[in-house]
Amino acid sequence: MATIKCFEDLICWQRARELDKLVFGMTKQPEINRDYELINQWRRASGSVMDNIAEGFERGGNKEFANFLSIAKGSAGEVRSQAYRAFDRTYISQADFDIVYARCIEVSNLVQRLMHYVRQSDLKGSKYKVGEPTNSYGFDDNSVENNSHEG
Repeated sequence: MATIKCFEDLICWQRARELDKLVFGMTKQPEINRDYELINQWRRASGSVMDNIAEGFERGGNKEFANFLSIAKGSAGEVRSQAYRAFDRTYISQADFDIVYARCIEVSNLVQRLMHYVRQSDLKGSKYKVGEPTNSYGFDDNSVENNSHEG
């Protein structure tokens, strides 16, 4: 079993980072650049996904981690909703909408699987381990985030 030592090791955080870069790129387009409220909200929501995964991991307790994962999942839904707004206002194409939509679903599913694992795990989190670094978890990243079961 691999130990995840930092949030950057988590596949869900890596995909959330890609989602954030995708949204940032879409919001730099001239078609959308005058809708400051939508740009701000969409960028904040996309950043919130990766930030909440990171913050929850760094808290070191499973209950807190699961709570922050839940917030991250909600933010992924918000990013998806903002994509609908951008598409409905004809700021982004159908192809761009489909890309961001698919990435949101992927991130949401990865976060959901990790959240389910964290909640079901007997591990209480790194802050309960004596003599180990305070930011490591003893779970296998691949089995949690890449399996096909929909916890």
